[in-house]
Amino acid sequence: MPQLQLPIFPSGSKSITEGIAVECRDKQVVYFCGLLPVFQHAEDDLQTFRLITSQLIDMGAVRQVDIVDAFGVPLPTVKRYLKLLRDHGPKVFFKEPGRRSASVLTGEARQIVERLIAEGRSVPEVAEASGVKANTLHKAIRAGRLPSTKKKSPPRIQHPSPPKANAAKSTAQP
Repeated sequence: MPQLQLPIFPSGSKSITEGIAVECRDKQVVYFCGLLPVFQHAEDDLQTFRLITSQLIDMGAVRQVDIVDAFGVPLPTVKRYLKLLRDHGPKVFFKEPGRRSASVLTGEARQIVERLIAEGRSVPEVAEASGVKANTLHKAIRAGRLPSTKKKSPPRIQHPSPPKANAAKSTAQP
């Protein structure tokens, strides 16, 4: 008959399951199996947190709902990172994020677009003439990478307002 292990954890730790607990010590998150620390990572190390919690679930030491309850992480997030671990292994948590494709507005295309905008053409006209999508031009204008196509209106001249009717009556002589 197997011997039962009492769920004994260090004081101040939070129980994830009957056998696993977690505690934050000196800006380090420490995971315990009973009284033994089994892993630790920096408090702000999100990638390692995702890896460790996914591994605990994958090994069967905890359930997905245990991680949700203990850390307040949304269940779809827990499922997403567990799937990443199972499909691609632990390295996926530390790889560099993918880069987007090369920019469309480079070199000669940028010069053409800037010239057309300087001529005062609208975004649809510039898009048609340059072959660059209007959506790309709008994004570049919003991001400040291209000048705005809006024509500058002359500054408004404020005319002095006419005197109020009540003011005119009070100054009038009877």
